[in-house]
Amino acid sequence: MSTTPSALFVCVHNAGRSQMAAGFLRELSGGAVEVRSAGSEPAEQINPVAVDAMLEKGIDIRAERPKVLTTDAVQASDVVITMGCGDACPIFPGKRYEDWALEDPAGQGIEAVRPIRDEIEKRVRSLIAELGVEAVA
Repeated sequence: MSTTPSALFVCVHNAGRSQMAAGFLRELSGGAVEVRSAGSEPAEQINPVAVDAMLEKGIDIRAERPKVLTTDAVQASDVVITMGCGDACPIFPGKRYEDWALEDPAGQGIEAVRPIRDEIEKRVRSLIAELGVEAVA
């Protein structure tokens, strides 16, 4: 039986914060954590400034696409981290929920997105430690 921990990052558009968080978790956990991300109202594409901010850290999220939040994704995840989607996220008993209050990078320039990215990285590193996984970088 697999005991791989799993995490789901949710924001409204699944184009910025949740994609950056998923990118960091995939990269820093070295695949030791199953990573999902979704949005309550997914955008058509990932925020290009978020892509650029992540490329500065050596993480490429260009191939990712915004996905719609499903009940299955929530049920399949050990930890559900919301980023400003409020009541749009379904709640299931026995799941661990966290809300990361982060500024939305939508429409912002790279100078404004870098501190959001860095805060996400810091929180993802803490999450990895809490999940009992060794960070690879």
